[in-house]
Amino acid sequence: MYTTVIFDLDGTLLDTLDDLADAGNRLCAALGWPTHPVQGYRYLVGNGIPKLIERLAPPECRAPAVLADALARFEADYGAHLRDKTAPYPGVPQALARLRAAGVQLAVFSNKADALAKQVVADYFGTDLFAAVRGQLPGVPVKPAPQGTCALLAALGADVARTLYVGDSNVDVQTARNAGLPCCGVLWGFRTKEELQSEGARYLAATAEELEAIIRRGPEPAGA
Repeated sequence: MYTTVIFDLDGTLLDTLDDLADAGNRLCAALGWPTHPVQGYRYLVGNGIPKLIERLAPPECRAPAVLADALARFEADYGAHLRDKTAPYPGVPQALARLRAAGVQLAVFSNKADALAKQVVADYFGTDLFAAVRGQLPGVPVKPAPQGTCALLAALGADVARTLYVGDSNVDVQTARNAGLPCCGVLWGFRTKEELQSEGARYLAATAEELEAIIRRGPEPAGA
């Protein structure tokens, strides 16, 4: 069994796409920027909210002061609406509860701002399920840079050889690889099976039950 599992948040534990897209499009409309289809946000998110704002901004609107103002507007609006349509993916809360009861140490590491990540995890999963919840912190490079993941592993006292990273995008597979961890890509999230495979995810899970089985099976024997 994997003894520690670190989860991405958006697109992995929670379906946040509609709330992110709605907040992004409200911002764009208010600033006179082009809006985007909800499904387009699957490829706009994933590298943190500041990068999302940069991607939403037309090229002529990317001066630092403009982006800073847009970021503040987005964070205030999204913070007020992050529960409108967001929900856990089917079977995920139940699988997490079973794994926690079996003694698996669970954690969340997101590129969402730290306060927002903690807030939304507490709203949907409570405060007892995860040993740690971390989002983007000042001075720490966002995923896929390894610094945040490695700091979280140290804080958890995790056995790296028995730790699994779980996510839904190329960013997550890269994050795991950069931190020396295997990655399980989930197929219910924002990105495609082909993206996860081409990036090199060790496992793929189509349902929460499949993910639970992978975690319970544990690391593959050397040379497998």
